[in-house]
Amino acid sequence: MRAAADAVLRDHPVLAELGGLFATAGHELALVGGPVRDALLGRRVSDLDLTTSARPDDVERLVAGWADAVWDVGREFGTLGLRKGDDQIEITTYRTDAYDPTSRKPQVAFGDTLQGDLSRRDFTVNALALRLPSAEFVDEFGGLGDLAAGVLRTPVTPEQSFSDDPLRMMRAARFVAQLGFEADAATTAAMTAMAERIEIVSAERVRDELVKLVCGREPVAGLRLLVDTGLAEHVLPELPALRLTADEHHRHKDVYEHSLTVLEQAVELEHRLEQRPDFVVRFAALVHDIGKPRTRRFLDDGTVTFHHHDVVGAKMTRKRMKALRFSNEQIAQVGLLVELHLRFHGYGSGEWTDAAVRRYVRDAGDQLERLHILTRADCTTRNRRKAQRLQRTYDDLERRIEQLAAQEELDAIRPDLDGNQIQQLLGIGPGREVGEAYRFLLDLRLDRGPLGEDLAAEALRAWWSARS
Repeated sequence: MRAAADAVLRDHPVLAELGGLFATAGHELALVGGPVRDALLGRRVSDLDLTTSARPDDVERLVAGWADAVWDVGREFGTLGLRKGDDQIEITTYRTDAYDPTSRKPQVAFGDTLQGDLSRRDFTVNALALRLPSAEFVDEFGGLGDLAAGVLRTPVTPEQSFSDDPLRMMRAARFVAQLGFEADAATTAAMTAMAERIEIVSAERVRDELVKLVCGREPVAGLRLLVDTGLAEHVLPELPALRLTADEHHRHKDVYEHSLTVLEQAVELEHRLEQRPDFVVRFAALVHDIGKPRTRRFLDDGTVTFHHHDVVGAKMTRKRMKALRFSNEQIAQVGLLVELHLRFHGYGSGEWTDAAVRRYVRDAGDQLERLHILTRADCTTRNRRKAQRLQRTYDDLERRIEQLAAQEELDAIRPDLDGNQIQQLLGIGPGREVGEAYRFLLDLRLDRGPLGEDLAAEALRAWWSARS
């Protein structure tokens, strides 16, 4: 504890300075929540969240002239933001919120004690405080013990906590994924009994917690908690639906377990990307097979098929992500990966022509590297020989892509003639015919490689003449 306090104050000397400023004015000030937790875990502390007995107007007067900048983060909730040097700080007045059962938005009431403020925190490990400037630790609810044990427990009863703010149930799963903790039995039981209350929370807030969960160091553990408690039925119902589906390729596990394994293997391959964790490739790995329940068919010989589950799954993915208010860009990226995740299996043992390889790259576009990761991660067979064969085959495909790219700048495939040249050669104006001609030239380019403008013009005239 002493070492953690010393490290925080050494890395952020403004805290002691600010604490002295408030103490001189007769107000309490404490670092609280995540920064204290992370300091005790030996993690880097960046966000500085403080709580105080001072009211917002008093806070504003105290920091005026000391802070480099001050802004309203949410004055109505008692919060002001400020910047001092390289540090950004949020200061919130002690609160004792009351909640309407039909909404997660609190009716804000200011409190008088640090203990009362800590009691409204989501979990005991986040209800720790460091008084400033004395650097005295405050632990009213056993958070230090829970932190040492890796346990998530609520300061008040979990039923009260989750009734006040149902989003805390999502946070429990998120902290399991981020910190590697386990929710205690009472917390898990309350999440199971109250899962339906998550529906009063806005889609945007659920989405944000889901993204943090999926990008955690152990996302599968967090997802299992969502599914086991029934929360997933309300936020991502396509995931628990996979438990009902037998996978025709991997009979030793259902599609749910297969999908979690693919996610784990995608995480292991993220080193291929410049930025990580990468939500897009992780989420695509998680949902790549969600089309299987809808496309499952039982044949007379006892086998099970899932024809076109890639196309159906892509449509389902886009619909779910739209409901969760993801950006159009992310929806398009994940949807494309799900739609293409089976494409490689048509490659066989390397019989694809150069034209087929070009089409693979063209269709993947700027998602090619993520598609490489997803496709490799999708191999979960226990048959070592089969796994090695698939690995070698995909290695071969990537080598061919690199060779063609070096020859043809494959990542920017364009026809040999542009739209203006097409119009001039055919004597036509802008319109549908230009698009058709462009697609003809693009297919020609994919099938035969670069032709040059002269040969492309000759082929275009022949195509136009035959078409006429």
